[in-house]
Amino acid sequence: MASGGTDQDFSDDDDDLIAQNDEEKSMSFEDQVENKSGFSDFSNAFFWETDKQHISRANDYSRKDSYDFRNPEQKYTGILEEISDLILSDIPRAQYVSLLNDYVESEFFLIDGDSLFITCVSEQTLQLGQNLHFFYLIERFLLDLSNKGAKYVLVFFKDAEHAYFRHPTLLSLRTALILHLQHNTDVVIHTEFSNFLEGKWQSFLQESYPYFIMISDEGLTELQTNFLNLLTIHALSKRINVVLTSGQESDMIRVYGYHIHSMYKHKTFFFQHQAEVECVFHTLVKDLQKLSTAGLLFLPGHSSLKDIEKEICETLSQLKHVWPEVSDIRHIVCVVTCAVGLRLYSRLQEKHQATIPKKKRNRKVTSAEAEDLIRMYCLSVVLLSHVPLQQRAHTRLISNNWSKHVITFIETHKVCEFFLLKHLTTAEKFCEVDFAHLPDLSDDLLWRNVVYYYEVENKQGLNLEMGEKIKKEYECLWSTISKLAGKDDDGKSLPLRRNSTYFLDQKKGKTTSPTKEPKKIPNVGLIPMTSKVVDTFAGDILSDLPFLKSDDSVIISLIKQKEFDEIRHWHSGKLLSDDYDRTKSSSQAMCKDPWALRSNQKLQSFLRFYGASLEGNISKTIVTQPDTPKKAYSDMKTSKKNHKTKAEIIIEENQKRMKAEEEIKEKKQWDALAIEKLMQENFNSGISKLEDFLKKCHSDSVKCTAEMAVMNICFEVWLEQCKEQGKQVKDINTAVEVMRRIHSLLNKYKNILEKTDYQKIAKCLRYFGFDNLASTLDSTQVPGGDRKEKAKISKYAVGMGAARFQLQYMGHCLLRDERTDRDPRIQHFIPDTWQRDLLDVVDNNESAVIVAPTSSGKTYASYYCMEKVLKESNEGVVVYVAPTKALVNQVWATVHNRFNKTLPDGMVVSGVFTRDYRHDALNCQVLVTVPQCFEILMLSPHRQQWLKRIRYVIFDEVHCLGGEIGAEVWEHLLVMIQCPFLALSATISNPEHLTEWLQSVKRYWQGVDSITKESPGSSTTTKKVTKKQKNIKTVNKSYKVKLVLYGERYNDLEKYVCSLEKGDFKIHHYHPCAALTVDHIDKYGFPSDLAFSPRESVSLYDTMVKVWENWPRADELDPEKFEHFKNKIVITKADARKYEEELKKELKNWLVHDSQKEANMVLKLLKPHLTSCSEEKMKDNFPRFVEKLRQMDKLPALFFIFDIKKVEKWAENIKTCLEQKQKSQQIQKTEKQIFLLTNKLKKIEKSMQKKQTVGMKITSNKTDKMILEEAEHGDLTEKLAKASEIPPDCTYANSQAVDSETLQKVVDRVKFMKTNTSLKTLALRGIGYHHASVSYKGRQFVEMLFRMGFIQVVTATGTLALGINMPCKSVVFTENSVYLDALNYRQMSGRAGRRGQDLLGNVFFYDVPLPKIDKLIKSNVPQLRGQFPLSISLVLRLMLLAGKADDTKDAEAKVLSLLNHSLLSFKKPRTVKMLKLYFLFSLQFLIKEGYLDQEGNTMGFAGLVTHLHYHEPSNLVLVSFLVKGLFHRLCQPSRKGSKAFSEEVMEKLVLVLANLFGRRYIPASIIKSKQKFYQSKVFLEALPKDFAAALDEYNSKIKENFAHFLLIISKMADMKQEYLLPLSKIDFSGEECKDSMASHFTSCNEGRTVISPFACLSGNKDSDLLCTETVNSVILRTIGITARNIPVLCAKKLDNQGRIMPLNAYALDFYKHGSLKAMAQDNGLNEGDAYNLLKDFSLLIKAIRISLGELCDDPNDNVVLAFQQLSESYSAKLGGRASHTL
Repeated sequence: MASGGTDQDFSDDDDDLIAQNDEEKSMSFEDQVENKSGFSDFSNAFFWETDKQHISRANDYSRKDSYDFRNPEQKYTGILEEISDLILSDIPRAQYVSLLNDYVESEFFLIDGDSLFITCVSEQTLQLGQNLHFFYLIERFLLDLSNKGAKYVLVFFKDAEHAYFRHPTLLSLRTALILHLQHNTDVVIHTEFSNFLEGKWQSFLQESYPYFIMISDEGLTELQTNFLNLLTIHALSKRINVVLTSGQESDMIRVYGYHIHSMYKHKTFFFQHQAEVECVFHTLVKDLQKLSTAGLLFLPGHSSLKDIEKEICETLSQLKHVWPEVSDIRHIVCVVTCAVGLRLYSRLQEKHQATIPKKKRNRKVTSAEAEDLIRMYCLSVVLLSHVPLQQRAHTRLISNNWSKHVITFIETHKVCEFFLLKHLTTAEKFCEVDFAHLPDLSDDLLWRNVVYYYEVENKQGLNLEMGEKIKKEYECLWSTISKLAGKDDDGKSLPLRRNSTYFLDQKKGKTTSPTKEPKKIPNVGLIPMTSKVVDTFAGDILSDLPFLKSDDSVIISLIKQKEFDEIRHWHSGKLLSDDYDRTKSSSQAMCKDPWALRSNQKLQSFLRFYGASLEGNISKTIVTQPDTPKKAYSDMKTSKKNHKTKAEIIIEENQKRMKAEEEIKEKKQWDALAIEKLMQENFNSGISKLEDFLKKCHSDSVKCTAEMAVMNICFEVWLEQCKEQGKQVKDINTAVEVMRRIHSLLNKYKNILEKTDYQKIAKCLRYFGFDNLASTLDSTQVPGGDRKEKAKISKYAVGMGAARFQLQYMGHCLLRDERTDRDPRIQHFIPDTWQRDLLDVVDNNESAVIVAPTSSGKTYASYYCMEKVLKESNEGVVVYVAPTKALVNQVWATVHNRFNKTLPDGMVVSGVFTRDYRHDALNCQVLVTVPQCFEILMLSPHRQQWLKRIRYVIFDEVHCLGGEIGAEVWEHLLVMIQCPFLALSATISNPEHLTEWLQSVKRYWQGVDSITKESPGSSTTTKKVTKKQKNIKTVNKSYKVKLVLYGERYNDLEKYVCSLEKGDFKIHHYHPCAALTVDHIDKYGFPSDLAFSPRESVSLYDTMVKVWENWPRADELDPEKFEHFKNKIVITKADARKYEEELKKELKNWLVHDSQKEANMVLKLLKPHLTSCSEEKMKDNFPRFVEKLRQMDKLPALFFIFDIKKVEKWAENIKTCLEQKQKSQQIQKTEKQIFLLTNKLKKIEKSMQKKQTVGMKITSNKTDKMILEEAEHGDLTEKLAKASEIPPDCTYANSQAVDSETLQKVVDRVKFMKTNTSLKTLALRGIGYHHASVSYKGRQFVEMLFRMGFIQVVTATGTLALGINMPCKSVVFTENSVYLDALNYRQMSGRAGRRGQDLLGNVFFYDVPLPKIDKLIKSNVPQLRGQFPLSISLVLRLMLLAGKADDTKDAEAKVLSLLNHSLLSFKKPRTVKMLKLYFLFSLQFLIKEGYLDQEGNTMGFAGLVTHLHYHEPSNLVLVSFLVKGLFHRLCQPSRKGSKAFSEEVMEKLVLVLANLFGRRYIPASIIKSKQKFYQSKVFLEALPKDFAAALDEYNSKIKENFAHFLLIISKMADMKQEYLLPLSKIDFSGEECKDSMASHFTSCNEGRTVISPFACLSGNKDSDLLCTETVNSVILRTIGITARNIPVLCAKKLDNQGRIMPLNAYALDFYKHGSLKAMAQDNGLNEGDAYNLLKDFSLLIKAIRISLGELCDDPNDNVVLAFQQLSESYSAKLGGRASHTL
């Protein structure tokens, strides 16, 4: 056959090259591919290195000057290396984060299809050729994303296809994947783009703008890696982030991955090198296209692509006639590809043999041999149809590889398969094709089983029956193939094998049976336990488990170790007694130490001061009093007396008299205010004075008079402005103030107003042009009356209708529906209805989940609860749980300021307990703490007595229950507390589910309490408890959990986006609808919390009218004609909300009634159009933006930045800018004048001091000269102060907000602060910064001055997001960040709009991409879903509590509550059983390792394990090192008799600890980076050999124990689901095939119980579970276990492509050089994160040191001393910044 296309005739030398290369490939296979199962796959699939040589040389024949990417002398190699270096430099700084925070419901990201293909085809557990397993991996990956709420789109670029032509197996597999996703799944997949540089792709990105693209950091070849690098840099240049496919991990509710953030440098790089990048890319594509042709040199006779494609089309056309009813894709592919293959071999064999001399000829498959192979292949395909997956999972493992001469045949077959699938993708269907079996077209292992049987076993005398059905189908296939191939053998299908040639490799003599002795997980029995907790929790499944007998060697060998009882406090070296002695007060203890007493006095004074800055001076003295009955308040409201007593009459008369006197006094105050004069001087200031007066005034008549007066004044101002219209522009705010007064008067004082007042109001309305409204007040005013008068006053009109005016300009001050009746329980404000419901909840001792917006007032119920408990008794305790230390300190100060109470000696009102600080923790009535510390108390065996005093627990920011870190602790607390609780949050998307779960917990406690009442006195400590509790007031318990929802913000939030245009900032209003798309509204509707301000509703209406001129409802929804606005003087906020809802409803109707085009245009018109600018430019211009906000009157403002370094730097930049501005304004002589005055002042002070000293010796009288000097000193001081004064426009400080005495008091607080000293100088300019690394004093300094109004500009990280009371007028998001997600956006933006101060909150997006803003606004917050609740350390802590508690019954009840009520297992009985088994196997490990005995008592090193429970499994490994004596061998003093250790020992000790704790991995590709490291080594060295061996031993024990657990739990799997492909749900189960041949091929008896049947196809078996790196991809997916639940500590972690991921050596590097800057420069950590990590590491060393000191009887033990030295030196290197305590 002649070559077509660009192919040439090749010489004998070319065939030598081919033969040689085939040999190389076969050789390299053994070296490069790990053949763990002992059998081969298509052995050329991954010969990447040899392929590169093959491709390069083959290409030389067709194009001598073609570009070689491996030749450094080529023109474009430099740019490729630059791109690679740029990406590799970003990888160390890639953030390992949860990927799906933003993507709830509607959002999506892109997955590069080839990157996904590479990731799954490189999976360690996959044997290439096992296609069904490959498809399972793909679908499992995608389903995992879908189940976690992700919305994604796959993209396969056409040009990427050329990279696979040299590897036909992959080429065919990729094409099948695309077809499968298109036809068998609902996944959105794009294949229309040629590459990422074409215009269609650019348009797609602009329209959809995904937040990130998932891309592989390495391809299968260097060419493909270059292609992926170009895609990566292109995406980053388009401000689209990139997530690496490598290193991804998944747990129950999250997917984690490495996130590379797009920066301006990427855009700049691409822009500067765009021409080069495009040129090199097009060159790459061209070469790939040519290589695709050269890659087919192995085909018989070097057939061209066109020849094969034509052959496929012809054969497929013939199939229509030969077998018209065929529809199964598996049959179509088999028949067509085999027929074409036979044609190729039969027609080209003679030519091939004639061309090559015998001496040079490489062994090729003959035509007859090809027929044998195809017949056996057909049989394997037929078996796929008749042997179900459950049977195929036991397919025998054939260790014999394909012979070298068969490889070319298989490659030819795969090329044919590719062209057929490609044809089916593009051409019209020739019949109805069923694509269901597309993932399972062939099975290489089954094929080799067939070949092995006929080559070996059949020859040895084994004869197997096919079975009639199989035989019939096989004959049909072969007959069809014969007809299509034109074979003249009368359709004989048998015998299958007619040649004696071996197709399987026989070199190694593998002719024995492939079935070996099975390697199984040892099915060991369980050690029996006698524990009430175990029997109660897991008793129902114990009978089904195997247990060892008491005389078993395993039980006899159990080691008894000394018991450990918890007697130390966490992270503290001080011993604690079991109880605080109440007879000792803190003040008495302080008296013994004057310094301590003074410190305590200062602390108390500051707490009062700090608390007053939060709420003002509202301190209340609490007196213990009897409870008010539940219905007392309601009874009090309804009770009426028929007759008043004389005393009551006198009281009423006195009250009336006092009220009249108060009214006269307030009238005088109003007259004295002279509001008219104030407003003439400064209009806005006058209005502010009025508002202040109205807040303080109680007399309605006086307030009415004031409102009328101001209305008249404002109206006169408006008239004056309109008269002078030519001279100045009208200030619409004046008209707004008039209407505000009218609203207030008509709403609040309608009964007081007189006729003349109504006439004045009507006049105002008439002048504004609101005749229709005026006529409703003054009947003399008839609409459309005197035309002359109307023309005369027309110039005073506002130019629009009344309704539009109120919505457009008065939206922020529209009246809210507020209650006017006071609640006697609340003194300071009138609570809303929902707040009263909360108070009722507390009064009834009920629990509640409260979801309400930030700053809505939900926290007030907490303080009411505290007050109630304080009034009940001196014993009851309220625990307030807050997520951060900053919030803890704030609440503590608030409580301290609010409540005073006389308590018995030793008791205080409030206390605090955080990780590194404790004050009056257990001798207070209100404890404020963080979840982790409260959990310590809850699980402490000796704190049960104190816990019984708790009357209420308040959980603030309870949405942390769904957080990434510490979420399980919140869950533990919620299920262990017996008392009522309040759970507060602003951001929970599924509160109903949370409430239902918590109600089930309360029902459990109701049952426990009822049993306790029936059998009192059963506890061993009953007498003690009764004595202690006898004075505690009994309170009626309630077990109800109520849900209180309130969704209305008091203030509207308006959003703005900023752009820098021609050197000036443009502020664009951002309409909420701009975030939406037609598709989003159609699928999900409007987000529940997407609210419009009234003016935004008008804007939407106007846009809708503009887009659709003939809109039917335009007139009906016109603001002036809307039913709730028509002729209404006072439009309320509720009316505006109805208008908003009607507009939303109408816009949705547009989509229903085929008006999508108009709706889409509306949304586009509302979207702002911005100009992009570099990050550097935006950073440099940031001070100007702050100044812009001041000019717009939008300060005070919080500026959120997500990088600690930037937080401080940007604040400093603002200050520098102000200083430069002041310097430019100063007169030239000012600096000199200041210098001279300062020198003069110094001289006079020196002279006065000298003379005063001399004078004191001589006489006490002052001389005249000294008096003159004093006068001169005062004069100079005054002049210097005036000369140094900062001009008002050069500072943001509001000096009028704080008096000098208060300011000095705040400043004195940080007088001696060693760190963050710049805060003081910044504060003088009204600037501050706030982040976690600032000392607590520094943070409080900024918080107080900001609340007081002195500081008006604060840059901050997310430390202010969680509940910190720092309300402001505006919130600014300065930059994009992976941490800026839907949850944080709502928390942070909620700070804007101070209730009582601002009627409108402002949110500005400074340098955040528009698509990201869209996502933030329309995304819902994630739902709260349960975490995996158990760990070995937690089980040990629970057994410690149950076994050692003072009140064992109470402790057991808490333990069982925690075990039985995980959120994960709520309403999931299968999960409950799984957790019971996990609990039992955790106990087994603890017993075997000597942490527990068979009765469940703790022993040995249990204390150390529980102290370090946050670090599992590192805590367990640490103990194993101790037990083996490794630390004793390491920790040898520098010389005999010394207690000091060398630096080498210390560094080695840090190396060991760094390998165990604080492990942070870096992506594997960083190893190839050429990046230079200056101070740090960056990559952590491996453990020393002896430690590594001990780690391997520990891992082996864990793997064995939990592999056995997995074996048992596999019985709980839903096998019906396991036989379905995860995403497409294609079923591969069926009836077992009992034919002898099928049974023989599937007779493998190796353990395959826990492994997914799909994974079994690649030879994976139960013993592979001992390799934890592959657990997630092979384990049964329905049992709910991941590798994260198995406490193995891998010495080397591999990514999903099998590459080693190095550990970051930050802990050891810092110990060596002590530089935080090096952490950022080399280790890829910003200084703030590095500091927090190092602080945790330092605290960890301290905890180990304390635990070892307790466990070791010898205080001079070398290990104890070494850890003590290390703890001290590490803390010292942190510079004393490791802990800041009050």
